[in-house]
Amino acid sequence: MTLLLERNEQFARGYTPVPLGPPTAQLLVVTCLDHRVDPAIVLGLRLGDAPVIRNAGGRVTRAVIDDIAYLAFLAEKVFGVPDRLFEVAVVHHTQCGTGFLADPAFRREAAQATGMSEATLGATEVADPQATVRADVERLLASPVLSPKVSVSGHVYDIDTGRVTTILDARYPRSADA
Repeated sequence: MTLLLERNEQFARGYTPVPLGPPTAQLLVVTCLDHRVDPAIVLGLRLGDAPVIRNAGGRVTRAVIDDIAYLAFLAEKVFGVPDRLFEVAVVHHTQCGTGFLADPAFRREAAQATGMSEATLGATEVADPQATVRADVERLLASPVLSPKVSVSGHVYDIDTGRVTTILDARYPRSADA
């Protein structure tokens, strides 16, 4: 931790605070907590560009949906952002450690070790990132609490090449299309 605090000291010397406001990139990223997947580096984000939600697998959970709903509320009510609020970019990746959860024996052992249910662990699995990113985009678009002013896109980051590929272009919930 000492090295990290020294790095923070260097950062703080040249730091300029970013005022509270909507993200400059009009983007929110949902991605995995894997240490090989840093959205600031992979997507070239700077401080103030985009909020990032990270969890195991980068999966769209109820908690993620709740956070997005709240951020949309803030953007509209507090910051006065008009018609289109922001895009949610769901980014899964290849070689995800949650892929091991596809094996029932591994999932059972993980459940015993962590106290989490097998179903909860199974819901974080990313063995096929193209399939799971599609499922998560659809889950988010189908949520009744997602603002019709928020669009959702799906992407896969390839650990071997460093490239992000768009699987689903940004779409708005069906209620916004009507």
